[in-house]
Amino acid sequence: MVVEALGGAFGTGAGGHGAGENGPGSPGPGSPGPGSSSPGSSSPGSSSTGITPELSVPLIELRGIHKTFGNQPILNGVDLKIWEGDRIAVIGPSGTGKSTILRIIAGLLMPDQGQVLLRGEPRRSSIEDSTDPFYISLVFQQAALFDSLSVGENVGFFLYQHSTLSPQQIQTLVEDSLQRVGLENVSHLYPAELSGGMRKRVSFARAIIEDPGHPEQQRTGMILYDEPTAGLDPIASTIIEDLMRDLGCSEVDGCSSYLVVTHQESTIRRTADRVVMLYEGKVQWQGPVAEVDRTDNPFVRQFFNASVQGPIHMAGFHK
Repeated sequence: MVVEALGGAFGTGAGGHGAGENGPGSPGPGSPGPGSSSPGSSSPGSSSTGITPELSVPLIELRGIHKTFGNQPILNGVDLKIWEGDRIAVIGPSGTGKSTILRIIAGLLMPDQGQVLLRGEPRRSSIEDSTDPFYISLVFQQAALFDSLSVGENVGFFLYQHSTLSPQQIQTLVEDSLQRVGLENVSHLYPAELSGGMRKRVSFARAIIEDPGHPEQQRTGMILYDEPTAGLDPIASTIIEDLMRDLGCSEVDGCSSYLVVTHQESTIRRTADRVVMLYEGKVQWQGPVAEVDRTDNPFVRQFFNASVQGPIHMAGFHK
């Protein structure tokens, strides 16, 4: 995996190859229909963006994923399909493996057991090269900006390090990316001079910047968000949530896929079309976001009711 931009986004290649760190529906054959909420399954139909999965092959598929750290099992047989145009929220209590799933999808971690398939092809290693990668951008929880670099240098980090573009060309792309996230005239500032919400948006700009010299790598793959609204006030959260819905969309190409790990209910409801409930290392429920208020699944009911009564037990909590 070639490092693109430390703390930013990652490019992962299909067909067992990759490049590294920089960022409802009609049923398919043999698949459950819309609104399916069976654990570990997903409905391979067109998303709300109108994108239908090519030949019914998921963009990314996790099959029987297991991961253990030391003697602590984190993931215990996770199955998940992510289709073109999917907008997924992964929810669950802390310590249940949500961020681990992000890192496995990004290629930073390999599972102990199971397969990760990229457009139907198995990923064979976390460190790979490819002539035809599709990019997976990872936006970290705390933005992960370089404090010693300006906003412009942070956003353009990968291009400065790994492209043949001139500094002037990169600066133009940086300004374009910043404008897409609603920031102007900030490229000369440093992270310490920004508010928390502004730092988040800078990290988004870094995740979506593209190298025009590699058009095959543009507008492909997906964005992974790790708690993007954590620590933000309600208004700043709404700005970030609206931005997530808008980024990566065009009238011609539709919208890129994304997966967000979050505990914040507004983020779940405003950004997701599908919700995946993770607990004890397994998918306990999944379905359209509208179903979270109607399902009688005890894990979902307890989570959204913020109740201490139910099948979810918090470590260290004793009544």
